[in-house]
Amino acid sequence: MRRLDLAPAGPLTLPDAGIGRGWEGALLLTATLLLTSFGLVTLYSASAFLAQRQGLPDWHYAVRQASGALVGLAILWGCARVPYRFWGWAAWPLLVAVSALLVAVVLPGTTWLAPEINGARRWLILGGITVQPSELAKLAIVVWTAAAAVRKADQLHSLSRGLGPFLLVWAALIVPILLEPNLSTACLVALLGGVVLFAGGGRIGHFVFLPLLALPFVRQQLGVSFRAERLAAFLDPSADPTGAGFQVHQSLIAIGSGGLTGAGFGEGRQKFGFLPEPHNDFIFALVGEEWGLLGVAFVVALYSTLVVVGIRVARRAPDEFGQLLATGLTAIVGVQALLHMAVGLGLVPATGLGLPLVSYGRSNQLVTLAAIGMLIQVARATDPDSGRAAHGRASHGRVAAGAAGIRA
Repeated sequence: MRRLDLAPAGPLTLPDAGIGRGWEGALLLTATLLLTSFGLVTLYSASAFLAQRQGLPDWHYAVRQASGALVGLAILWGCARVPYRFWGWAAWPLLVAVSALLVAVVLPGTTWLAPEINGARRWLILGGITVQPSELAKLAIVVWTAAAAVRKADQLHSLSRGLGPFLLVWAALIVPILLEPNLSTACLVALLGGVVLFAGGGRIGHFVFLPLLALPFVRQQLGVSFRAERLAAFLDPSADPTGAGFQVHQSLIAIGSGGLTGAGFGEGRQKFGFLPEPHNDFIFALVGEEWGLLGVAFVVALYSTLVVVGIRVARRAPDEFGQLLATGLTAIVGVQALLHMAVGLGLVPATGLGLPLVSYGRSNQLVTLAAIGMLIQVARATDPDSGRAAHGRASHGRVAAGAAGIRA
């Protein structure tokens, strides 16, 4: 893989007006708008009963999410206009800033700033605005790893000089998230960093070695009672359908009862106290119940569009940094969506990860829209007519070779 000099060759200039050049940017934006709109409609149905039980208007959560969507779309528009090379320069400041926010969440004596909610401290309250720094960590690890992988391209084959230093820096993000505690997000952040590093040329043997290295930690985490119960419920959801397996059992009931066309908008029953977190952790189950197989296929098609187009953008990016950045940004959306849907179908243990652009959670919504905006900017940097980079030359490596992660 060739080195990329992230130093500016000249003054930064904003791209010409318009949200996307060629069909990639337009398709990314269309799929995003469809998912956001569908998410608001589904969220209203999923959260109305919950809001009423809390003494709130039935539209409470949907309106809050809609306000976040407006801000997020403005962020998407802005990120689509900022030259993507800017993020190479901002990689370290972004990493340090997000690390500081994560540390502030878990520091003793800061409960006035990061109160404990449901047994965990994951949110900062800044000027009346609630922020979840672990969501920002997804962007920070993708941007920093992409920039660092380009600079250290010749050393990625070495464990001590390649993967080792990356693990040390990643720990600044992952360890505070584990202390919140938020194991699922910590694993997702580590996975995103690994995806970018592997695409940049990291040795596959190192990634096989890492799980073995983490085995003692995994055993310790599985010793925590509720995680052990979740694992047991995953292995046999029917063994304890009213206890540890309740969530997955109710999710499967919801999806299975939807049939081909679903019960209809607002007609789902599992959200009335049966399906836990129907507006967040298990909103995909509600999609299956109210919209049926056709609705599920629609949602899957939209996420598949974002992933396939994102991979295409990564392969056609003007340089190595653009390739790795686009790969990581695509993974932010695709990996989390896949994990959420897999949980709803009982294919993986319950993780607590929301469905991007659909589940309630404005921090996740803003980060997802920012990532898509940055991906659109990478797409804009490629000449849609010639299929070659508009600036610089196309590079070699796993991303350019294809989505399978095979060396060129």
